[in-house]
Amino acid sequence: MTEKSKDPRSFDLKQYSFPTEQIPRLSINDPEADRRISKALPVVLTDTNLVTSALHWDLDYLSKNIGDGEFVVHISKNKNFQYCDDKKSVNVKDFRMPTEKQDMKFSEFVEKLHSAKPGEDRLYLQQILHDTVGKRVISDFLGFNWHWVTRQQKTNNFGEMTSNLLLIGMEGNVTPGHYDEQENFFSQVRGYKRFVLFPPSQFACMYPYPIYHPCDRQSQVDFDNPDFTQFPKFKEACGMEAVVGPGDVLYIPMYWWHHVQSLPSHGYTISVTFWYKAGQAEKIEYPLKPQQKVAMMRNIEKMIHQALNNPSEMPEFMSSMTLGRYT
Repeated sequence: MTEKSKDPRSFDLKQYSFPTEQIPRLSINDPEADRRISKALPVVLTDTNLVTSALHWDLDYLSKNIGDGEFVVHISKNKNFQYCDDKKSVNVKDFRMPTEKQDMKFSEFVEKLHSAKPGEDRLYLQQILHDTVGKRVISDFLGFNWHWVTRQQKTNNFGEMTSNLLLIGMEGNVTPGHYDEQENFFSQVRGYKRFVLFPPSQFACMYPYPIYHPCDRQSQVDFDNPDFTQFPKFKEACGMEAVVGPGDVLYIPMYWWHHVQSLPSHGYTISVTFWYKAGQAEKIEYPLKPQQKVAMMRNIEKMIHQALNNPSEMPEFMSSMTLGRYT
């Protein structure tokens, strides 16, 4: 059985405390696929050929062809790789970054990945693909199905592409629940990943960190072991999930929460993201969509934070705005 033909349902997947439904797996020739993207709904696309020219990528091929530049590698003491903005760490007293970040040659990353033992530090390479990589990798990159993805960008009024991120992680790595402020066509190259998504309408169930916190846009809830006393509304969360494998493309709409796990396969997974800025709406239509409300909340929170110029004043100020008036 080849990797590409592996049935995603064959994985022994953890059962979460919240219910989930399957994200539809559709062909790009199915009108429902285009409808879901136009409505900002997640969908797994099975035949885009978006990264077909990279499906032969493995650590050996990349080691020989990706070049001798340095790559950003995140290091964690456990399975979780929670994104944090170190520039905001000054806003939270005694905050410690949950992961370490190092620049290293690709060969050094591969050596560390192969020599890693259970219980030791875990690695996750996250590097923007640019023209400093080797010629053969550039050729593979140029062979991506740019016609399809650019048509989606134009049809759905996405903004400009911001980056293509190369992700290489050890199996078992987890990116905890978070949302992004960009549209994303997440393309799987090697191995399998499990995604659990929640819509922007469940923002209150996710308990995001304050906007000034280093973990802004991340959920405070441990999805594996949720504390319902501290986060009671998480009991109301209902997710959508999918397992993506080589050649699959998952559309992750902006502001959709997602929790990602690399499943056991080759010892590692390889993925490439296609990030796009939000497009400019031609006109505002009411009622506002949940993602528009999330954007409003972020903007208001940013304005108040900038005006106060003191993160420690934020909790009392925000509470006094609502306590007894809207509660």
